[in-house]
Amino acid sequence: MPRSVNVVAAKQRKKKVFKKVKGQFGRRKNVWTVAKNAYEKGQVYAYRDRRVKKRNFRGLWIQRINAAVRQYGMSYSEFMGLIHKKGIELNRKALADLAMNHPDAFKAIVDAIK
Repeated sequence: MPRSVNVVAAKQRKKKVFKKVKGQFGRRKNVWTVAKNAYEKGQVYAYRDRRVKKRNFRGLWIQRINAAVRQYGMSYSEFMGLIHKKGIELNRKALADLAMNHPDAFKAIVDAIK
């Protein structure tokens, strides 16, 4: 009895991975084992970096708020302490947006907490 190998399914699996790694450099795009490893590693990075992106944006918002409040003679930590004490419920994303795009509105917030 001849050996049975499901070549059709194996080829479909390979095609799917090769389509995903199309455009990568060197053997990552055309050698099965290298392409499979590159694809799996890329998926790991994508999963991890969806969380890292949130950390990076929070850091960016803090830097923007800090730069904006320095113009008014305050530090970031003083500003955040006063804003929480006054009960102003604006998150860092909104504050950074105001600082960048609406400086008059941000100045009004700074004046309100001084």
